[in-house]
Amino acid sequence: MMKVKGLDHIGIAVHNLQDALVFYRDTLGLQLEGIEVIEEQGVRAAALSVGGTHLELLEATDREGPIARFLSSRGEGIHHICLEVDDIEVALSNLDTRGVRLIDRTPRIGAGGKKIAFLNPRSTFGVLIELSEKARR
Repeated sequence: MMKVKGLDHIGIAVHNLQDALVFYRDTLGLQLEGIEVIEEQGVRAAALSVGGTHLELLEATDREGPIARFLSSRGEGIHHICLEVDDIEVALSNLDTRGVRLIDRTPRIGAGGKKIAFLNPRSTFGVLIELSEKARR
């Protein structure tokens, strides 16, 4: 059975990461934990700590990638929410069995070495949901 452990982060698509950091880090005072390029997804991601979760600022590095397409069609704003799960393979299997449309049928590696997978917004009331499982050490 699938178990959601909590809210991992909220992904926010931005045109310019440095400009966004001026607001989120410098104006709001959120702690920047790091910036990472995820080549496979065509994105540069900045993680900012807020309470017990994170904001993930996402800047496109590939003009054909998902963040670039999102920015082109919808502009800057909330792109997705990410829920942490115990076992992402079990979660995907459970969701598939229940008829949830999956973007990713098998997990891939995302920021911080986490296993990630996305659910189709047509099954989640219009919200792009990412599932993540922390990298095991």
